[in-house]
Amino acid sequence: MSRLVLSSVSRRFGGVTVVDRVNLTLQAGEFVSLLGPSGCGKTTTLRMVAGFLEPSEGTIEMDGRRLSAPGSTVPPEKRNMSMIFQSYAIWPNMTVAENVAFGLQVRRMPKDEIRAKVRRILDVVQMGHLEGRYPQELSGGQQQRVALARAIVVQPTVLLLDEPLSNLDAHLREEMRYEIRRLHDEFQITTIYVTHDQAEAMVTSDRIAVMNQGRIEQVDAPRALYARPRTRFVAGFIGRTNLLSGLVRGDDVVFDHFTIGRGRFPDPAALQGPVTFSLRPQAIHLHRQSPAASAHVCVIPGVVAQRAYLGEHWDYTVRPAGSALVLRVTARPHEVFEVDEKVWLELDPRQMALLEPE
Repeated sequence: MSRLVLSSVSRRFGGVTVVDRVNLTLQAGEFVSLLGPSGCGKTTTLRMVAGFLEPSEGTIEMDGRRLSAPGSTVPPEKRNMSMIFQSYAIWPNMTVAENVAFGLQVRRMPKDEIRAKVRRILDVVQMGHLEGRYPQELSGGQQQRVALARAIVVQPTVLLLDEPLSNLDAHLREEMRYEIRRLHDEFQITTIYVTHDQAEAMVTSDRIAVMNQGRIEQVDAPRALYARPRTRFVAGFIGRTNLLSGLVRGDDVVFDHFTIGRGRFPDPAALQGPVTFSLRPQAIHLHRQSPAASAHVCVIPGVVAQRAYLGEHWDYTVRPAGSALVLRVTARPHEVFEVDEKVWLELDPRQMALLEPE
């Protein structure tokens, strides 16, 4: 049986639909991120799962038990869920240990058992040596670890995280992404994680649900989502990409001033009429001399229009010969090309993801 099931869940505020017929199923122990821009409905969806908001339509079930439906919502405290907010929401007048113990005390557990559980979870989050400190004596990353410990120690059925790293600096955010994933691997709690940060979702998640204007556009594993986006929005939101529009004519797909044989694509039968592809900058390679012909790759002449050196790689803008099209290309640091230099672009049609018509 699935652990958590959202079935056609919608939420309206007045005449505005914020969440629009969302369907999502989580298996036990799965980590799923809701990823999207501000205002796309991801936090509203999370608040409905938590029980803070009632759906206008649809149902939410956990382990076969209905938690939410219009006019009938189980309150948050009876859902066996833990939630971590952007602000951490740890008690300023309690020590680290007291904060972590609070949920166990509410459940009236024996004091010896509480002490043992608190000691263990603080060791797991590497905060045991700071158990006597107060929140104002901790860094942002340390406060986040306390919030994680407090949420996990009560062994919830579902863990909910609402952009928990947004208040941290870039270095701490990167560190805490891996910490959150490590804790998930250790405790295997079914988790929903809300974020607008693609890197956070990619590092932490088993699957990512990309949301746009209240709807889920695609749910997939991070690697599949990046390599095979299904819509323009997903392709552009998950990393950088090139969008190539073409027209199928007989055995060819005709682009702006270059043509690729239809049979070179993974699913030639799916190519009909006007088509649009997503092609990642890393999937294009630049050469000074035309590389040898191949059944798999296509070679197109072009000119370097712009470049930027970013330390770990070059970011080139290249224009195919005679075309108005501009392609972004990522190259390794030693692959140095000058602006206005003539180059050859090598691309593999098997790495071009066909997007759904809008």
